[in-house]
Amino acid sequence: MNIDKSKRAGNGLGSKLPNVGTTIFTVMSKLATETDAINLSQGFPGFDCSPELVSLVEHYLRKGFNQYAPMVGVPALREALARKTFDQYNVAYDPDTEITITSGATEAIFAAITAVVRPDHKAGPDEVIVFEPAYDSYVPAIELNGGVPVYVTLTPPDYAIDWQVVRNKITDRTRLILVNTPHNPTGHVWTNDDLDQLAAIVHDRDIWIVSDEVYEHILFDGREHHSLMTHPVLQERTFVIGSFGKTFHITGWKIGYCLAPKELSVEFRKIHQYLTFSTVTPMQYALADYLKEPEHYRQLPDFYQRKRDLFLDGLRGSRFTIEPTEGSFFQTVSYAAITDEPDYDLAVRLTKEIGVASIPVSVFYNQKNDYKILRFCFAKDDAILAEAAERLSKL
Repeated sequence: MNIDKSKRAGNGLGSKLPNVGTTIFTVMSKLATETDAINLSQGFPGFDCSPELVSLVEHYLRKGFNQYAPMVGVPALREALARKTFDQYNVAYDPDTEITITSGATEAIFAAITAVVRPDHKAGPDEVIVFEPAYDSYVPAIELNGGVPVYVTLTPPDYAIDWQVVRNKITDRTRLILVNTPHNPTGHVWTNDDLDQLAAIVHDRDIWIVSDEVYEHILFDGREHHSLMTHPVLQERTFVIGSFGKTFHITGWKIGYCLAPKELSVEFRKIHQYLTFSTVTPMQYALADYLKEPEHYRQLPDFYQRKRDLFLDGLRGSRFTIEPTEGSFFQTVSYAAITDEPDYDLAVRLTKEIGVASIPVSVFYNQKNDYKILRFCFAKDDAILAEAAERLSKL
């Protein structure tokens, strides 16, 4: 029997995200695997987590903590996170009403955007300010909720924000501003002045903020993380998003969280309960115990700065132009003095020819601005970083 493929069910489905394909992270990681290249593209640690943390998980697995966790997260973890937040930032969040555990930070970002953005606000759909280059989940989440992304473009080498440009982008339809510090992919870190500038823009407007702070503990050269929760004007209107995966080298566990005032958390939880409902139970109990020792996260700046510096030292003799990253576990490099190839083409060529995979930074821009910049993840073993730097220096 011959079947007319044009008449198959779903052929006219269409797409809610017609411009979205497979993510660049999947593409480059797949290419790295196929070519047996060193994978410095996707942002995950190339080493295991603490054996102590693994032992804690095993303990709770064997104790029978294997059923659904409460929708908002197990009380022990929310209470531990409240203590950590107060100790670190001197900001108090109620663990019962203002802290929600999620299945990864990306889920938390999606839930926060969904809680706020509307397709039919005032004269049209809500607008969301997005600083680009931007992490790739932001804009699809905005568009799926009927919002319109409004871009503020950041440029190398410092990727600093021109706050007058931000003011010029604000309209009566501006509903949300997306913040990311330390920034992926550039590693730029916000200052106190940035917080003051943002507060001056939003203080008398109905504008909310989603602050992606998953790299909060990974800062270099003595820098301090200025969380938006530390500014009273911003704290009352901000969903602060964090990640245990990034902090404790457990990205595969997919455990994040959202800190937000009670009124915002109520709306956030309405969305969260229908996305994943709850998050893996024994890992939550293990993390609650692991958080009792602050040194587990306080040592991260020194740990990752050694890796950053090792990687940069290996590139010193190369023709790349380098500004040491301020935070995150990503380092960007300019290759403008080497070739005028598009960054995507060069990233593919380097993966195939010298065996080092990276991410072309143009993919993080709406208009694919090509500043001849590649991003490398240095959350890898020292020997891997040294080998990758040696290969790149021969380019």
